[in-house]
Amino acid sequence: MDIIVGGGKFGLKVVEYMLNKNRDFIVLDPNENCEVAKKFKDKFVKAEAKELTKFVEKLKPEWIFPTAPIHVAAEAFKNQFKTWNEKINEIIAGFPMKVVVSIGKGNLVVSYNRDKLCISNCNSPDFCPVTKIKRPCPMFELVNFACPEAKVLISHQLSPGIGAIKGEDFIEVIKDSKKMEKIVIATACRCHGVLTALIKP
Repeated sequence: MDIIVGGGKFGLKVVEYMLNKNRDFIVLDPNENCEVAKKFKDKFVKAEAKELTKFVEKLKPEWIFPTAPIHVAAEAFKNQFKTWNEKINEIIAGFPMKVVVSIGKGNLVVSYNRDKLCISNCNSPDFCPVTKIKRPCPMFELVNFACPEAKVLISHQLSPGIGAIKGEDFIEVIKDSKKMEKIVIATACRCHGVLTALIKP
């Protein structure tokens, strides 16, 4: 059983991938009229990203597909924590400005393709097909360098344009979060990353 978070265009793309692979899954989205709900009602569960932890602890998925236009992994912990803006201001110093896309509201978004749109179904070659520049290291390594204390969840590319987090890695972050007053959660693939700093209210 895998979990897809987000039932829009990208969630629908993952559903089609999963059906081709004959894998069991559910799709979480708060919108009952989302693309997945319209076409695959039996796979749809009305739920917000902040409810993800309870589904993960119950189902223990192999993969979690974050397709919603938010930092899904961090949103799942917003019931326990609030955003920690001061920490993000500190973390940004660890990144070259060339990769910083945006900062604010406790989030920092970074990308090797900062200023242009990525091509569809990119397979993340060493040389970016848009910038024509070779990345010095995978973004998840740069995130770990810039913020060593961050809980970095790697988005593994399972197919061009489709990335997923290992369920076991997410479960480890759930366990760690229960013992922490402050936490930085990051999700990153080879090309892009997002970091969210959180603190107990």
